[in-house]
Amino acid sequence: MIFHPRTFIFTILSLFLFQFSYSQNTIQITGIAVDDIVKMPVEAATVYLTLKKDSSVVEYSLTNSEGKFKLDLKKINEPVIFSISDELAGEFQQEFPDLTESIDLGKIQLKPLISLEGITITAAPIRIKNDTLEFNASSFKVRPDANVETLLKQLPGVDIDEDGKITVNGKEVNQILVNGKPFFDKDGKIALQNLPAEIINKVQVTDTKTKKEELAKEKASSNNATINLTIDEEKNKGIMLKAMAGYGTEDRYESSLMLNYFKGKSRISVLGSSNNINSVGFSMNEIFDNMGGGRNSSMWSNNSGGFGINGIRFGGGNGITQSYLGGLNYSDSFGKDLDFSGSYFFTKTDTKNNNFSRIENLLPNKTFITESRSQTESQNDSHNLSFSFEVKIDSTSSVWIEPKYRYNQSKTSSIFDKFTVNENDDLLNESNGNSLTETSSHEFSNDISYFKSFKNKTQLSFNFSNSNKRYISNKTDISNTYFYQSDEEDDLRNQFTRYKTYEDNFTVDASYQFKLSDSLKIGIGADYSIKNLKNIKNTWDYDLMTQDYTWENDLFSSEINSDFYKINPHLMMNLQKKKIYFRLAAGAQFLNQINKGFYSDTDYRLNRNEVAPSVSFYTSYKFSERGSFYINYSYKVEFASAQQLLPIEDLSNPLFIRTGNPDLKTVKGHSVYLGMNNFNYQTRSGYNIYAGASYENGAVVDYRIVDNNFKTTATYENVNGNYMIWTGINLNKSFTKENHKFRLGGGLSGNHSFRQGFIDGIKYESRSYYLRTRVNFNWEWSKILIINPSYSLAYQLSDYTNYRINQSDNVEHTFKIETTNYWPKNFVFGNDFSYTYNSNISDGFKKDFFLWNTSLAYNFWQDKLTFKVKVYDILGQNTGSQRYISENTISDSQNDVLKRYVMFSLGFKLDQFGGRKKGGRRVMILD
Repeated sequence: MIFHPRTFIFTILSLFLFQFSYSQNTIQITGIAVDDIVKMPVEAATVYLTLKKDSSVVEYSLTNSEGKFKLDLKKINEPVIFSISDELAGEFQQEFPDLTESIDLGKIQLKPLISLEGITITAAPIRIKNDTLEFNASSFKVRPDANVETLLKQLPGVDIDEDGKITVNGKEVNQILVNGKPFFDKDGKIALQNLPAEIINKVQVTDTKTKKEELAKEKASSNNATINLTIDEEKNKGIMLKAMAGYGTEDRYESSLMLNYFKGKSRISVLGSSNNINSVGFSMNEIFDNMGGGRNSSMWSNNSGGFGINGIRFGGGNGITQSYLGGLNYSDSFGKDLDFSGSYFFTKTDTKNNNFSRIENLLPNKTFITESRSQTESQNDSHNLSFSFEVKIDSTSSVWIEPKYRYNQSKTSSIFDKFTVNENDDLLNESNGNSLTETSSHEFSNDISYFKSFKNKTQLSFNFSNSNKRYISNKTDISNTYFYQSDEEDDLRNQFTRYKTYEDNFTVDASYQFKLSDSLKIGIGADYSIKNLKNIKNTWDYDLMTQDYTWENDLFSSEINSDFYKINPHLMMNLQKKKIYFRLAAGAQFLNQINKGFYSDTDYRLNRNEVAPSVSFYTSYKFSERGSFYINYSYKVEFASAQQLLPIEDLSNPLFIRTGNPDLKTVKGHSVYLGMNNFNYQTRSGYNIYAGASYENGAVVDYRIVDNNFKTTATYENVNGNYMIWTGINLNKSFTKENHKFRLGGGLSGNHSFRQGFIDGIKYESRSYYLRTRVNFNWEWSKILIINPSYSLAYQLSDYTNYRINQSDNVEHTFKIETTNYWPKNFVFGNDFSYTYNSNISDGFKKDFFLWNTSLAYNFWQDKLTFKVKVYDILGQNTGSQRYISENTISDSQNDVLKRYVMFSLGFKLDQFGGRKKGGRRVMILD
């Protein structure tokens, strides 16, 4: 396509004329808000304009540090109400018959509100209450059938990127609650996709606190944010049902059901799903439902077939997954003293994958190429049970208990063959075989927190946590490995191995603090932790005489035990001012590790002891109501593991034999993280800047010797100076012009790492550089059309010292565009198109591909039924090619991914909530 200069000039001229005509029709309301008593400027007061006829919000902003405000808006030829609201300073309200000229209101004194007769008072769109940012949901218009995620996208300062990560004013959201409790999972993805926006009353944003900070009513020391969705009292009683079933070509299918019952503080939710399209099954995206690789894929699934809920991973790493899921969530409050929440999940997955990989192995004076093919099938059943109790003993003390239990059973079968060649294409080794692994595991964990405050301004806190795991695995391994560059005997195996792992962790943490002033607290504390780990491996060779695995092979059998004890007494200081928060913990760590092993009729024992300082601090400074700077530092000391220390051979891989090194030293390291974020409600723009670094002395690395057959024997060594540095910046801005809403966002992130290791007795160095930039744009026109293009570029470069090659790099370009059309009425037409290009992926792997998905939906029977036709991968080009560059390998791989299919589905939706009013949203009374 040729882009003519006249076209460019015409486009620029059109944009200029549009902006000029818009500015001619724009007016401003300006002024300064001051306190009625001390006559000082009021910062962060909410300034907003509403129509008198229906109380809908026309425009809003917040005052700056000088109390100044400015509202830019179109001329209005009907009665409006201008309001200023602040929780402490008071209110101001004035009615205008119309607004056709700019107005400077001068200094406005806020005082307790006196309602004017005939005026409907609405809640302020935004309020700042201490450390809580609160949005009034009714002030932000969304479509009648929109979900909570759509509502969040309308809120200023809230950004949801293409990977599904939510940030508010630059802080990443890591917890989403409904009425203060988890909705199945704390990351809130189920709530975002399934709860209707119209039942939400307030969206409250706070800094994420630990349970100790929450009970002690301290400021958060976290750089993350929590969103709490409060349900409108009028609609906090009722039933919500969503169900969907679909079937398509290539025998693809999907189905899901979600039922919610609300009644005051009680909530019961049931969900279930089944599909074979790599989806968790109940995201219920209004455009693509559960389509893997569709609009919701970055949040729930990916082409590799894995997905997670509340930190629990379901499905396999790659391939095509068929999944079944069922869940139950119940939360309630019993009186004023007991809050309860509990969830149960059952999952069953079956993942099949074909893999082809090419790995370039880097050595000091040569390189080797390993190519492999494999077929795997993995079946997994999992039961997950979790509860949380918060008991208010009295007004000064509380107890919080959170037990969890998980049972998992899996079965994995694999068939593989691979070979390795040198630079002259000489065959060094090849292997083939198959394996069958069956595992079962039990895991129980519990957290108990107690907090007590006393009349003498002292505070006592206590925390106990435990984690207990039991793991048993039975593996049948039949493999043949052939060596071609020496007289070394080929490795032919037919073995049965049983692995048993027992892991117990216990931690007790107690602290006592007292106030020196209203803002300063000091205290003493101590934590004591115990970790017991036992690994038992028994291997039997196949006996042709008995036709069974009856001969135990001592060279492949071992037992390793490790007991770790840590005592950390420390002093604490907390300084908590209006704009400054500082927390310091400093003390000593007393570490003791007892390692025991048994291998080939030999007992091993090795103890480690260390006394080291413990230091951590966190500080933040608020330079505005929505802007802050923070820095976090910690010092770590840790021992190498028993497997890394004990000289016990691991022969499970015939091409990679590993043994421990008893001379390893203690690892000591520093980590620091800092950042700054801000959002300006007057300009609807914000930024987030962050940087961090980690440094290690005594880092444990591989020491490898590679023979002519490319058979590796490895142990461990310590190195000093490994480090990693990372940084980034994110920008966003939104604005409205008539019926058009625009959101712009972009970011730049990067990291640099320095790693060292040993190959063939030579120390190598790897310096890696990674840079990623992204830009995205969202245009919404009158709730009819949404267009969202985005582009990202990722560049990775690695420099090597003492390797056969000096450098490797890769560039990945990704362009995406999403369109959603809500016209004509009752129809929804969505398209997702993306193009991905990898610059240096090896021959035999596809460097680029297009992925285009489309969906057409029709709503009928009063919008309770939805019929959809969806097409995944219209162009049939989807591919699972990936490149990964590490400090000693360059890997290219190809895995199974979903290919083109057509899906026909029917969905049913039923919402019956108390207090629903047809024909519009509710009217809210000012707080």
